[in-house]
Amino acid sequence: MISDTVLSGLRAVVGKESVLSTPAQLLLYEYDASFDQAVPDAVVLPRNVEEVAAVVKLCNREKVPFTARGAGTNLSGGSVPIKGGVIIELSRMNRLLEIDVENQRAVVEPGYLNLELSNVLAPYGYYFAPDPASQKTSTLGGNVGENSGGPHCLKYGVTTNHVLGLEVVLPDGSIVQMGGKTLDNPGYDLTGLFVGSEGTFGIVTKVTVRIMRLPEAVKTMLAIFETIDDAANTVSEIIARGILPATLEMMDKTVIKAVEMAYNAGYPLDAEAVLIIELDGLKDGQDRLAEEIVGICKQHGVREVKVAKDQEERDRLWAGRRGAFGAMTKLRPNYIVNDGTVPRTQLPTVLRQVGEIGKKYDVAIGNVFHAGDGNLHPLVLFDQLDKDETRRAYACALDILEVCAKAGGTISGEHGIGLEKRGAMSLVFGERDMAVMREVKQALDPAGLCNPGKVLPD
Repeated sequence: MISDTVLSGLRAVVGKESVLSTPAQLLLYEYDASFDQAVPDAVVLPRNVEEVAAVVKLCNREKVPFTARGAGTNLSGGSVPIKGGVIIELSRMNRLLEIDVENQRAVVEPGYLNLELSNVLAPYGYYFAPDPASQKTSTLGGNVGENSGGPHCLKYGVTTNHVLGLEVVLPDGSIVQMGGKTLDNPGYDLTGLFVGSEGTFGIVTKVTVRIMRLPEAVKTMLAIFETIDDAANTVSEIIARGILPATLEMMDKTVIKAVEMAYNAGYPLDAEAVLIIELDGLKDGQDRLAEEIVGICKQHGVREVKVAKDQEERDRLWAGRRGAFGAMTKLRPNYIVNDGTVPRTQLPTVLRQVGEIGKKYDVAIGNVFHAGDGNLHPLVLFDQLDKDETRRAYACALDILEVCAKAGGTISGEHGIGLEKRGAMSLVFGERDMAVMREVKQALDPAGLCNPGKVLPD
């Protein structure tokens, strides 16, 4: 519990109506999209960087932990306040501050929605490339914290490749500027350090991003396969041929079933796997590339390749993919989202091992993932009310991460470590590696109050 003095101080900074402290109000902020839960002592909703800085200074002075929060869509427990304290909810800092078309830049506050940025830019002929599946509700501040990816990360990279500058409130309450509109700023790459730091180094209050021209043409294809191996080998062959599609997304039979139950997206229920392959860019040469991709698919036993005839068909295909996580509740009440990444050439082997692990623990697994860059999302299905099945599901998830690490991959491609994967950090980092990370954390947050207990194991 925090003292009445701290609550009074918070109200003095942001106003009485912007401090939530009743039990019913706090329950709304005890969770994100993972399974971890912890109730904060208070929630504040600042409107500007000055209020954020004042709240952080107050927390620092009173030794109260604080955690930044966006839309709460993160999948690894990153915004769950396990030490209690204050949640700094940034949803009211949601302004688009600048569109600089001439320099291909935009500046936003952290509560601005990912998809809204692309929607606003569209009339100018531009868009923001990183596109997590939660883009309708996820915020740019959260995207920065988790270094979010999405289907188009194969060709265009993840959030860090599109963030050029940040305004940040450090754990002592000071306000600093990192990077900016220009490229190759001198000094240390502090922007790169903060992107993906999961809110453990400070609180982002302004983001300068790169914006891109909308492609002249887009071609979306659905490739239907009789085996997962054939689909995975097709992915490797496409990249090996020097073709770089905008997306290469895979779904297996379990996910296809759930998606069709939820969205009727037009995926074949009898297929073992499908690939969504999308080309974008100049119209000239696109038909030739599409023909080459179809040829590669045929070499690997594709049953059929369908090409979306219009925007409506394309939207329907993507609605199924983007809604796949939510659709899984058609099959089981709960699921754990794994986020391991492996070299593309290891996909067939690792996917077979994932299937074997599911049988070992007697749990169903659905695979939906960014196949083009080897970013797996095995969804381990279970019922949280069944304690034994829950135990087996978590053991299964950890084994899958170990398989990814042993295949030369890692334990997270875009969802972060948060609380959920701290115990798996030793699979990819040695003690000295993690000691360096702790030293960086200690240098920036010596009191250990900024989103404590995340990323690094105790």
